[in-house]
Amino acid sequence: MEKSASKSTGRREWAAEVLLLTWAAGTVDAISYMGLRHVFTANMTGNAVLLGISIGQGQGLAATRSLLALVAFIVGVALGALLVQLRSTEGEVARALIWPVAAEAIVLGAFALVWHLPVLPHNDVTLYALIALSAIAMGIQSAAVRRLALPGIATTVITGTITSLVAGLIRWLHLTIISPADDAENAVAPRSGQQMGLQGGVFLVYGAAAAASGFFQERIPLAVGVSPFVATLLVLVAAVYSARKAHFSAE
Repeated sequence: MEKSASKSTGRREWAAEVLLLTWAAGTVDAISYMGLRHVFTANMTGNAVLLGISIGQGQGLAATRSLLALVAFIVGVALGALLVQLRSTEGEVARALIWPVAAEAIVLGAFALVWHLPVLPHNDVTLYALIALSAIAMGIQSAAVRRLALPGIATTVITGTITSLVAGLIRWLHLTIISPADDAENAVAPRSGQQMGLQGGVFLVYGAAAAASGFFQERIPLAVGVSPFVATLLVLVAAVYSARKAHFSAE
């Protein structure tokens, strides 16, 4: 029982960081679609559809962009998984997250610099560099969030999050309304409610990030480009603080 409670507490503690990473992913997807010639670099489901459409319509350049995003995302996942393993020990989630989140922040910082530096020409080379950088960052993020082991939570795959949210809602309604007398099953309801709250938050934040990016892209483009970097940097600070706190508590 104590072990289960500990895990639940850990999940609640990482909710803010998950939402910050979701903001970064939603912003990156909006930027890539609006500014990188209609490609997704966080949502690989949508990107795979765009890749298929481009191939079917014989649009070679569009297919190349989507394929680059897919390959770069896979590279990012592999890199993130390797970085997670550097400090991956049971119960030390914060330490395991430091390296991948730091790597994501560095890549997103490079993305922002390439995007906004006036000295760099906005040609195809720059375009492909931006696609690769943003997709690698989102792949790293996906591997890092996976290490949190939060049921039904993914910051770059909103379809899966929505599916988990709706399925969890149906289960929660069944436990609390349809079969309220089943005490053993109802013990799961509070935890399910917390999970659904975070799942709903991920969905709303992802949409809000995209909406804000669409609104500010023409008005304050620098704020949009730097936003994912800042959000990831805040998560890094939180991970470092949590790791140090756990270290001193152990002593």
